[in-house]
Amino acid sequence: MTLQADKQRLYQDVEFLTSLQPARNYRNKQSLEAASRYIYDELHKLSFDKTEYQEFIVGSGEKYRNVSALYKGVREERIIIGAHYDVSGDQPGADDNASAVAGMLETARLIDAYQQKEKLNYTLEFVGYCLEEPPFFGTDEMGSAVHARQMLSEKVPVKYMIAYEMIGYFSDAPNSQNFPDPSLKSMFPNTGNFIVIAGHSSQKEVAETLASRMQKHCTIPVYPVAFPVTNGLANLSDHRSYIKHGYNAVMVNDTSFLRNPHYHMPTDTIDTLDFERMGDVVNGVTGMLISMNEEIK
Repeated sequence: MTLQADKQRLYQDVEFLTSLQPARNYRNKQSLEAASRYIYDELHKLSFDKTEYQEFIVGSGEKYRNVSALYKGVREERIIIGAHYDVSGDQPGADDNASAVAGMLETARLIDAYQQKEKLNYTLEFVGYCLEEPPFFGTDEMGSAVHARQMLSEKVPVKYMIAYEMIGYFSDAPNSQNFPDPSLKSMFPNTGNFIVIAGHSSQKEVAETLASRMQKHCTIPVYPVAFPVTNGLANLSDHRSYIKHGYNAVMVNDTSFLRNPHYHMPTDTIDTLDFERMGDVVNGVTGMLISMNEEIK
Protein backbone atom coordinates (compact mmCIF):
# COMPACT_ATOMS: atom_id res chain seq x y z
CA MET A 1 0.00 0.00 0.00
CA THR A 2 1.63 3.23 -1.21
CA LEU A 3 1.00 6.37 0.82
CA GLN A 4 2.21 9.86 -0.03
CA ALA A 5 2.45 12.89 2.23
CA ASP A 6 0.21 15.84 1.38
CA LYS A 7 2.44 18.92 1.03
CA GLN A 8 -0.51 21.27 1.44
CA ARG A 9 -1.39 19.74 4.80
CA LEU A 10 2.23 20.02 5.89
CA TYR A 11 2.20 23.68 4.90
CA GLN A 12 -1.05 24.35 6.76
CA ASP A 13 0.30 22.78 9.95
CA VAL A 14 3.50 24.84 9.82
CA GLU A 15 1.56 27.97 8.91
CA PHE A 16 -0.70 27.66 11.94
CA LEU A 17 2.12 27.06 14.40
CA THR A 18 4.38 29.81 13.06
CA SER A 19 1.55 32.34 13.05
CA LEU A 20 0.90 32.04 16.79
CA GLN A 21 1.69 35.23 18.67
CA PRO A 22 3.40 35.71 21.00
CA ALA A 23 5.94 33.01 20.23
CA ARG A 24 5.15 29.56 21.64
CA ASN A 25 7.90 29.50 24.23
CA TYR A 26 7.57 28.47 27.87
CA ARG A 27 6.73 32.02 28.97
CA ASN A 28 3.70 32.30 26.68
CA LYS A 29 1.25 29.75 28.02
CA GLN A 30 -1.63 30.94 25.83
CA SER A 31 0.30 30.23 22.63
CA LEU A 32 1.48 26.86 23.92
CA GLU A 33 -2.09 25.93 24.78
CA ALA A 34 -3.24 26.98 21.30
CA ALA A 35 -0.53 24.81 19.75
CA SER A 36 -1.43 21.81 21.90
CA ARG A 37 -5.14 22.23 21.10
CA TYR A 38 -4.33 22.27 17.40
CA ILE A 39 -2.30 19.07 17.70
CA TYR A 40 -5.02 17.44 19.78
CA ASP A 41 -7.74 18.43 17.31
CA GLU A 42 -5.80 17.15 14.31
CA LEU A 43 -5.10 13.81 15.99
CA HIS A 44 -8.63 13.54 17.35
CA LYS A 45 -9.99 13.69 13.79
CA LEU A 46 -8.36 10.31 13.18
CA SER A 47 -9.52 6.90 14.35
CA PHE A 48 -7.21 6.58 17.35
CA ASP A 49 -8.20 4.40 20.27
CA LYS A 50 -7.33 7.24 22.64
CA THR A 51 -6.34 10.90 22.30
CA GLU A 52 -5.50 12.83 25.45
CA TYR A 53 -3.46 15.53 27.15
CA GLN A 54 -0.70 14.57 29.55
CA GLU A 55 -0.48 17.42 32.03
CA PHE A 56 2.54 17.97 34.24
CA ILE A 57 3.81 20.63 36.64
CA VAL A 58 7.36 21.96 36.62
CA GLY A 59 9.33 23.21 39.62
CA SER A 60 8.04 26.76 39.24
CA GLY A 61 4.50 25.47 39.78
CA GLU A 62 3.43 26.14 36.19
CA LYS A 63 1.36 23.53 34.38
CA TYR A 64 2.19 22.36 30.85
CA ARG A 65 0.96 19.49 28.71
CA ASN A 66 1.92 16.92 26.12
CA VAL A 67 -0.57 15.57 23.60
CA SER A 68 -0.80 11.82 23.03
CA ALA A 69 -2.74 9.67 20.58
CA LEU A 70 -2.64 5.88 20.67
CA TYR A 71 -3.40 3.20 18.10
CA LYS A 72 -3.64 -0.19 19.82
CA GLY A 73 -2.08 -2.88 17.67
CA VAL A 74 -2.18 -6.63 18.00
CA ARG A 75 1.02 -6.47 20.04
CA GLU A 76 1.62 -4.43 23.16
CA GLU A 77 5.07 -3.51 21.85
CA ARG A 78 4.94 0.22 21.17
CA ILE A 79 6.60 2.52 18.65
CA ILE A 80 6.52 6.16 19.73
CA ILE A 81 6.67 8.95 17.15
CA GLY A 82 7.11 12.37 18.73
CA ALA A 83 7.94 16.03 18.13
CA HIS A 84 8.14 19.06 20.40
CA TYR A 85 5.90 22.04 19.73
CA ASP A 86 7.59 24.75 21.79
CA VAL A 87 10.21 27.18 20.49
CA SER A 88 13.33 28.80 21.90
CA GLY A 89 12.86 32.50 22.52
CA ASP A 90 10.85 34.92 20.41
CA GLN A 91 10.95 33.30 16.98
CA PRO A 92 8.40 31.59 14.73
CA GLY A 93 10.25 28.26 14.76
CA ALA A 94 9.34 27.05 11.27
CA ASP A 95 12.07 24.43 11.08
CA ASP A 96 12.57 24.18 14.84
CA ASN A 97 10.14 22.67 15.41
CA ALA A 98 6.95 23.31 13.42
CA SER A 99 8.33 21.23 10.55
CA ALA A 100 8.68 18.26 12.89
CA VAL A 101 5.19 18.63 14.36
CA ALA A 102 3.80 18.80 10.83
CA GLY A 103 5.75 15.66 9.97
CA MET A 104 4.43 13.85 13.02
CA LEU A 105 0.83 14.85 12.26
CA GLU A 106 1.07 13.88 8.61
CA THR A 107 2.60 10.53 9.53
CA ALA A 108 -0.36 9.96 11.85
CA ARG A 109 -2.78 10.78 9.03
CA LEU A 110 -1.07 8.37 6.65
CA ILE A 111 -0.95 5.61 9.25
CA ASP A 112 -4.66 6.22 9.89
CA ALA A 113 -5.36 5.69 6.18
CA TYR A 114 -3.23 2.53 6.23
CA GLN A 115 -4.91 1.00 9.26
CA GLN A 116 -8.34 1.45 7.72
CA LYS A 117 -7.37 -1.50 5.49
CA GLU A 118 -4.57 -3.24 7.39
CA LYS A 119 -4.62 -4.04 11.10
CA LEU A 120 -1.66 -2.60 12.96
CA ASN A 121 0.54 -5.19 14.59
CA TYR A 122 2.65 -2.83 16.68
CA THR A 123 0.94 -0.31 18.95
CA LEU A 124 1.77 3.22 17.76
CA GLU A 125 1.74 6.35 19.88
CA PHE A 126 2.05 9.85 18.44
CA VAL A 127 3.14 12.51 20.93
CA GLY A 128 3.47 16.30 20.82
CA TYR A 129 5.89 17.36 23.56
CA CYS A 130 6.15 20.64 25.40
CA LEU A 131 9.30 22.10 27.00
CA GLU A 132 12.04 20.64 24.85
CA GLU A 133 13.77 24.00 24.55
CA PRO A 134 15.87 25.86 27.16
CA PRO A 135 15.70 26.37 30.08
CA PHE A 136 14.18 22.89 30.32
CA PHE A 137 16.34 21.06 27.81
CA GLY A 138 18.30 18.23 29.39
CA THR A 139 16.26 18.30 32.59
CA ASP A 140 13.65 15.96 34.06
CA GLU A 141 11.04 18.63 33.30
CA MET A 142 11.17 18.17 29.54
CA GLY A 143 7.81 16.95 28.25
CA SER A 144 9.51 13.94 26.71
CA ALA A 145 11.18 13.13 30.03
CA VAL A 146 7.75 13.13 31.67
CA HIS A 147 6.41 10.80 28.99
CA ALA A 148 9.44 8.50 29.11
CA ARG A 149 9.06 8.12 32.87
CA GLN A 150 5.43 7.19 32.33
CA MET A 151 6.48 4.45 29.90
CA LEU A 152 8.94 3.18 32.49
CA SER A 153 6.52 3.27 35.43
CA GLU A 154 3.79 1.53 33.41
CA LYS A 155 6.30 -1.02 32.11
CA VAL A 156 5.35 -0.31 28.50
CA PRO A 157 7.40 -2.43 26.07
CA VAL A 158 8.84 0.26 23.75
CA LYS A 159 10.37 -1.12 20.56
CA TYR A 160 11.49 2.25 19.18
CA MET A 161 11.10 5.93 19.91
CA ILE A 162 11.47 8.13 16.83
CA ALA A 163 11.73 11.89 17.33
CA TYR A 164 11.00 14.20 14.45
CA GLU A 165 13.36 17.17 14.94
CA MET A 166 13.78 19.82 12.22
CA ILE A 167 12.99 18.22 8.86
CA GLY A 168 12.36 21.23 6.62
CA TYR A 169 15.61 22.98 5.66
CA PHE A 170 17.62 21.78 2.66
CA SER A 171 20.10 23.28 0.23
CA ASP A 172 21.76 22.18 -3.01
CA ALA A 173 24.45 24.85 -2.77
CA PRO A 174 28.04 23.57 -2.57
CA ASN A 175 29.48 23.69 0.95
CA SER A 176 26.06 24.37 2.49
CA GLN A 177 26.62 21.51 4.94
CA ASN A 178 28.88 22.07 7.93
CA PHE A 179 30.41 19.42 10.18
CA PRO A 180 31.27 19.32 13.88
CA ASP A 181 34.47 17.44 13.09
CA PRO A 182 36.67 17.55 9.93
CA SER A 183 36.80 13.75 9.89
CA LEU A 184 33.12 13.64 9.02
CA LYS A 185 33.60 15.44 5.71
CA SER A 186 34.55 12.19 4.03
CA MET A 187 31.41 10.47 5.33
CA PHE A 188 28.70 12.92 4.24
CA PRO A 189 27.97 15.25 1.30
CA ASN A 190 29.06 18.88 1.55
CA THR A 191 25.64 19.96 0.33
CA GLY A 192 22.73 20.11 2.74
CA ASN A 193 20.40 17.91 0.74
CA PHE A 194 20.11 14.82 2.97
CA ILE A 195 18.45 13.72 6.21
CA VAL A 196 19.98 11.86 9.15
CA ILE A 197 18.70 9.33 11.66
CA ALA A 198 20.80 10.13 14.69
CA GLY A 199 21.27 8.52 18.05
CA HIS A 200 23.76 7.69 20.77
CA SER A 201 26.79 5.59 19.83
CA SER A 202 25.49 2.75 21.99
CA GLN A 203 22.62 2.41 19.49
CA LYS A 204 24.61 2.50 16.27
CA GLU A 205 22.84 -0.59 14.91
CA VAL A 206 19.42 0.92 15.66
CA ALA A 207 20.26 4.06 13.66
CA GLU A 208 21.64 1.97 10.80
CA THR A 209 18.62 -0.35 10.73
CA LEU A 210 16.07 2.45 10.73
CA ALA A 211 17.99 4.51 8.17
CA SER A 212 18.14 1.49 5.86
CA ARG A 213 14.40 0.90 6.22
CA MET A 214 13.57 4.56 5.69
CA GLN A 215 15.75 4.82 2.57
CA LYS A 216 13.62 2.20 0.82
CA HIS A 217 10.61 4.54 0.95
CA CYS A 218 12.03 7.96 0.03
CA THR A 219 14.32 9.50 -2.57
CA ILE A 220 16.20 11.85 -0.25
CA PRO A 221 19.51 10.34 0.95
CA VAL A 222 19.25 9.02 4.53
CA TYR A 223 22.37 8.65 6.69
CA PRO A 224 22.67 6.97 10.09
CA VAL A 225 24.62 8.93 12.69
CA ALA A 226 25.73 7.65 16.10
CA PHE A 227 27.91 9.84 18.31
CA PRO A 228 28.93 9.48 21.96
CA VAL A 229 26.88 11.55 24.38
CA THR A 230 29.97 13.67 25.08
CA ASN A 231 29.76 14.96 21.50
CA GLY A 232 26.23 16.14 22.20
CA LEU A 233 25.07 16.75 18.65
CA ALA A 234 23.29 13.43 18.21
CA ASN A 235 21.61 13.86 21.58
CA LEU A 236 19.92 17.24 21.07
CA SER A 237 16.25 16.27 21.02
CA ASP A 238 13.50 14.40 22.81
CA HIS A 239 14.89 10.94 22.06
CA ARG A 240 17.52 11.57 24.77
CA SER A 241 14.78 11.20 27.41
CA TYR A 242 14.16 7.61 26.29
CA ILE A 243 17.79 6.63 25.79
CA LYS A 244 18.27 7.53 29.44
CA HIS A 245 16.00 4.63 30.38
CA GLY A 246 17.54 2.16 27.95
CA TYR A 247 14.96 2.45 25.17
CA ASN A 248 15.97 2.34 21.49
CA ALA A 249 15.51 5.98 20.43
CA VAL A 250 16.66 8.16 17.53
CA MET A 251 15.87 11.49 15.92
CA VAL A 252 15.12 12.31 12.28
CA ASN A 253 16.93 15.57 11.60
CA ASP A 254 18.12 17.89 8.82
CA THR A 255 21.31 18.50 10.91
CA SER A 256 19.94 21.65 12.51
CA PHE A 257 22.50 24.46 13.00
CA LEU A 258 25.10 22.55 10.99
CA ARG A 259 23.06 23.56 7.94
CA ASN A 260 20.28 25.98 8.80
CA PRO A 261 21.53 29.56 9.34
CA HIS A 262 18.12 30.49 10.79
CA TYR A 263 18.38 28.15 13.78
CA HIS A 264 16.89 29.82 16.89
CA MET A 265 16.57 33.08 14.94
CA PRO A 266 13.58 35.29 14.03
CA THR A 267 14.35 34.38 10.42
CA ASP A 268 13.29 30.74 10.96
CA THR A 269 10.18 31.37 8.86
CA ILE A 270 7.92 29.23 6.71
CA ASP A 271 9.31 30.60 3.43
CA THR A 272 12.71 29.03 4.19
CA LEU A 273 11.34 25.47 4.20
CA ASP A 274 11.32 22.92 1.39
CA PHE A 275 7.94 21.21 1.56
CA GLU A 276 8.72 18.86 -1.31
CA ARG A 277 11.60 17.33 0.60
CA MET A 278 9.70 17.49 3.87
CA GLY A 279 7.04 15.34 2.27
CA ASP A 280 9.68 12.90 1.10
CA VAL A 281 11.03 12.60 4.65
CA VAL A 282 7.52 11.85 5.91
CA ASN A 283 7.09 9.25 3.17
CA GLY A 284 10.29 7.60 4.33
CA VAL A 285 9.34 7.47 7.99
CA THR A 286 5.80 6.30 7.21
CA GLY A 287 7.10 3.60 4.89
CA MET A 288 9.56 2.52 7.55
CA LEU A 289 6.74 2.14 10.09
CA ILE A 290 4.55 0.22 7.67
CA SER A 291 7.42 -2.09 6.69
CA MET A 292 7.97 -2.96 10.35
CA ASN A 293 4.25 -3.59 10.75
CA GLU A 294 4.07 -5.89 7.76
CA GLU A 295 7.23 -7.76 8.68
CA ILE A 296 5.54 -9.50 11.62
CA LYS A 297 2.31 -10.57 9.91
